Amino acid sequence: MIEFNLCPFEARVLGVLSEKQFLTPDVYPLSLNAIVNASNQLSNREPVMSLSEETVEACLKRLQDNHLAQTYYPAGSRVAKFQHMLREVFSLDDAKLSLVTLLLLRGPQTCGELRGRTGRMYPFASVDSVERSLNELAAHEPPLTMQLPRAPGTKEARWAHLLSGEMAIERQEIAAGMSVGSNAMVEGGGDDRVTRLEEEVNQLKREVAWLTEELLKFKKQFE
Repeated sequence: MIEFNLCPFEARVLGVLSEKQFLTPDVYPLSLNAIVNASNQLSNREPVMSLSEETVEACLKRLQDNHLAQTYYPAGSRVAKFQHMLREVFSLDDAKLSLVTLLLLRGPQTCGELRGRTGRMYPFASVDSVERSLNELAAHEPPLTMQLPRAPGTKEARWAHLLSGEMAIERQEIAAGMSVGSNAMVEGGGDDRVTRLEEEVNQLKREVAWLTEELLKFKKQFE
């Protein structure tokens, strides 16, 4: 089975390439500068990032090594542009590609959230149709999505992409747990608040350790 282990920066760049093919086809493929700007935009991105041109270049190289992106030179131009290869590599239609794109850009989401956010890329008729496409992506070879366990106090389960591996999903779940813990701590009192705060600090330590390890791995690829 093919396995991918994209870092968060590579996932962001890949998601940007796919999103802009849907939304601004007249300027696609994208220049390096356009990718940097789109990767760092403040809306429709979770989390918000601040990627340098050098980082985006390194991400594009890694994506090309994995055959997920390629360089394109318009006729009569020496300026390189870049395009994703998700559709070709995984044989995705517009419906499935729009879902993968949103998961790359915004992390785990519910079927309802995905339906509400894919409208400009693909108009799903219902939440059930979103779920069917997600299940088909989960049954894909290799699997491209997975359903996460329903979090306490939530009505809908969320879905995540698998292009960054299951460890990345675990990191995102820790971050989500920290957010839930913070909200619950406001309502609690006494010893419960102290206990929740200690748990949140421990989760934060694990998050920082994971991010440090991922950054070191990313740098070693270019040494």
